[in-house]
Amino acid sequence: MSPEFSEKIQKKIKEIVARYPQKEAAILPVLHVAQQEFGYISSEEEKQVAGILGVKPIRVREVVTFYTMLNREPVGKYHVQVCSNLSCSLLGAEKLIDYLKQKLGVEPGKTTKDKKFTLSLVECLGACEQAPCMMVNFEYYGNLDKKKIDKILDDLK
Repeated sequence: MSPEFSEKIQKKIKEIVARYPQKEAAILPVLHVAQQEFGYISSEEEKQVAGILGVKPIRVREVVTFYTMLNREPVGKYHVQVCSNLSCSLLGAEKLIDYLKQKLGVEPGKTTKDKKFTLSLVECLGACEQAPCMMVNFEYYGNLDKKKIDKILDDLK
């Protein structure tokens, strides 16, 4: 394994790979571990993962670029992901996105100057019953309005 990964992560990756009859099937869970280690997946991490799993780097790139939960660039301490799909849109997501843009002072896909917040639009968070919804790091928040967003953001600061 690559010395770039810590020993703890190398052990975790070996455990994950051992669960699958074919190494390639472990791409997504191994990428999650790599992202936890580095904060995002660069082309270097893609190559490392490809080497570990014995696949071509393009195969790993395909997975990284398909899933919105995998970051290709560093994100802020708090990654605010807002669902922009149909259910959320019908219940006011666009207005909440505009509100977040104004409140954080960044456009979607950008990080605040202090590196505290990254705002992202995602296609679906799988929480339509809580629309409109967003996720901050790995925490879901639903049935959002401006007041709830203010409280969430204030609690993070």
